[in-house]
Formats: sequence, C-alpha cells, structure tokens
Amino acid sequence: MSRKQQLLKRHRRNKRIGLLIALGMLIVMGLLVAWWLPLVLAVLGWIAHEAWFADHLFYSPNDDYQYSFPPYTPQPKVHLNGDRLRLDDGVMLVEDATLVLALRVKSTWLGRFLDPVVELAGGDNPDRLTFERGVNGLRYLNLSGQAQVLSQGELRLRGRFCRLLGEPVLWAIEHPDYRRQRVMVIAPHADDAELAAYGLYSQADEAWIVTLTAGEIEAEHYQQMGLDKVQASRLKGRLRTWDSIAVPRWAGVAESRCVQLGYFCLQLATMQASPAQPAGSREADLSDTRLFRQLNPFALPGDVDGAPTWNNLLADLRELLLRAQPQVIVLPHPTLDPHPDHICAHAAVLEALQGLDWQPTLLGYANHLHDNDRWPMGNSGTGVALPPVFDPASLLHPYCLLLTPAQQRDKAMALAMMHDLQPPAPFKRRVRRVLQRLLAGRRGSPYGENEFFRKAVRRHELFWHL
Repeated sequence: MSRKQQLLKRHRRNKRIGLLIALGMLIVMGLLVAWWLPLVLAVLGWIAHEAWFADHLFYSPNDDYQYSFPPYTPQPKVHLNGDRLRLDDGVMLVEDATLVLALRVKSTWLGRFLDPVVELAGGDNPDRLTFERGVNGLRYLNLSGQAQVLSQGELRLRGRFCRLLGEPVLWAIEHPDYRRQRVMVIAPHADDAELAAYGLYSQADEAWIVTLTAGEIEAEHYQQMGLDKVQASRLKGRLRTWDSIAVPRWAGVAESRCVQLGYFCLQLATMQASPAQPAGSREADLSDTRLFRQLNPFALPGDVDGAPTWNNLLADLRELLLRAQPQVIVLPHPTLDPHPDHICAHAAVLEALQGLDWQPTLLGYANHLHDNDRWPMGNSGTGVALPPVFDPASLLHPYCLLLTPAQQRDKAMALAMMHDLQPPAPFKRRVRRVLQRLLAGRRGSPYGENEFFRKAVRRHELFWHL
C-alpha cells in the first residue's frame, strides 16, 4: 500500500469515527431538546464541512515545511521592511533565476475560512501565492519572475487573511535554458505531459512526448453510452491513445516524435515485480498492447509480440532513448508524486538509461501529492508556491519556468482537448464548489470544470533536478 493510500485510509477512518460521535450527540440533543434540532444541525454541519473542511490535507497547517537546497546555492541577503522586500545594496538578480523565499505565514481568524494569500505587487507582473487555511508555519514562496522588481527594491509582499513574520531567507538558483535543448517528456498517462510540462515542451527547440499507458480504466462515463465495461474501457483507451499522439501537435511537436507505448493503466507495478510476466488490462480484457500502438510513427521492440511486460517496456524506452538522444528528460518525481504508475515510470527510465554513452539532465514533476490534494493551491493564472515537504534530509533543487498569459491559454486548450478531462464533475463535487464559491470565496477555472484546469494552468511550471 502506497503512503498516499495509507494517509487516505487513516483520514477515512478518523472521519467515520468523527461522524459516529457527531451522530451520537445529535441523537442525544434530539431526545433532550427537540426532535427537529438534529436535522437542522446535521444540514448546517454538512454545509460547513463541504465549504470549509472538505480538503484532503494530511498534515497540520501549523507544521513547518522543511526544505533543504543543494550546498552553495546562492542566498542573496534580503530584508522585509514593512511590506517591502529589499536586497542588500548592490545585489542584482539574474532575470530567469528560480527565486525561493522562506518566510513564516500566519493566518488571521478569517484565514481559517478563506484561503490565505500572499500578494506580490510593485512591478508589471503582480502575482498571488495561496496557502492552507489556518496556516501557521514556515512556507516557501516562489518569487520566480520577480527578479527585476526585487532588484529595484520595489517588490511588496502583502498578506490577505494572513500575516508575514520572521526574517526572510532568499535562494537564487540559476539554470541553463532547457528550452534550447532536446527535451523528452515521459508521461505515464495521456495528459501528464501537458499538465506538467506543456509550457516547456511547447517552447523547446525539439521535443519528444512518450506516453507509457493507454489509460483505459475507470471508463464509467463511456458506459453511459450503452457500452459494457470492456467496450467502454477499450473506447477510452483508444481515445486517450489518440490524445497522446494528436494533442502535442497543438504545441508544434511533430507526429514523428509522439509515441504511445500502450501498456495498461495501474499495471506497471505488477510488470515491474515480474519483468517477464505479462500484466493484462484490469478492465479492457486485453493482454496485447498493439491495439493502442497503431498510431506510432515507427516500430518498437514491444511490437513483436505485444506482451505487456516490464522487459518490453525497458526495450521500448531504450530504443526511444537511442533514437532521440534527449539532452533533458522530464519525468515524474519519485518521492513527491505518489501515483504508482508515476513511480514506476521514473524507475523504468532510470533502468533504461543504464549503460548509455550519455546521461541527460533529469527534471522531475509532480502532478499529484501525498499530503495535499489541492496543491497547487490558488486560482488559474496565479503563481505556484512550493509544495509541502517534511523531510529535511532530502535535497530538492527546483527549476521554475514562467508562462505568459498567452502560453497559459494555449496550455488550457491542450488540456481541453484531452478526453479524460472533459466529462462533467460528479453532482456532489459540483454542489461542493457552489458552496465553496458562496461561503469560502473560491472560484473555479475559466478554462474548464475539471480540477486540473485550476491546478495546471498557472503562471509557473515547477520542476525538480534529479
């Protein structure tokens, strides 16, 4: 069982215990006060839960984030005078540097019900960074894109529903321009490349998109069309296969550099455990990957028998690495992103790289988190603060790419083409969003109903050197 599954299990157990206690209290109140009072309180309690307490947050907002950056990372001296953040005299920052500011953020009482926000003002690119309700601890603000206004001494930090405390610490991390290199994005499922790295791969001089699985499971939406489970699963797989090949064309990636390997969703761990043993689809009644590989521009080793095995996956990846010879590989981060297919995708790439004459730069991404299902917090178009991390022994080396509003819109349209992000949200989730908009001031994304439009269409794309 993964760490995230353990956290969810504990969360649901605690929730059931809390509901039982609340039910007992309501029954007692109904007996002692009035029969209708428990009904009223139950409705009000449910509304309060959906509006303010429905986030999956598996840590206390009072916990300090605990980041460790690589040794000798430059730390320009900064001071917070009132709301103005100032560098020491004579210090100038590189414009494209990734800027991370550590600061204590403490919510006001309203910040327990409305999302606390740190507003960045003073230049031509104002931004907003959002944190957990009730936050009271060390947090890491992403100031990337603010180098010029900070160097000029004009950057202002203003807390909304929160206060900024303590002495700030700034890290300025410089990087090569990876857009000028040959980039390969490893996507465990169709849409992972777009969610994590559309801005990067759409600007790269040469980009390859390699999708590992057909993403054919959980096809209930297609069963509503009158299909049985197997038919629906196969249809969904075919559609997501098409998406993985066709959508990168929107970003100018040639069809000859888009590859779908057609392995089966949530089966990579089974394949890894027994490398020579085929692991068929859970729902599509298939043990042959070739149904989902028909759009590929060239043959791969796994096409010989279509067997969904770890050995075939490694052979496919190695062939692609030798053909493309990427200078940068973008792939899931092995500890930040807990999805089992994402963890296995990372492991497969590392294994396929063994023994090659060159070793590319590896950039990790996280489309899911262990601890906070809402991260990146905040609205579409705003900045991305660093995610929760509580292991100071793990060195993390962030790289942030800025997206213009036009690039964000193109990214949103790429996501809108993905069939998996098109079905409407369940009724309960739509009701929750209405309550949160009315009572908690949250708003959805203008680009689409799926939560990933809010999470992914942002001012920043955040990666981590591996």
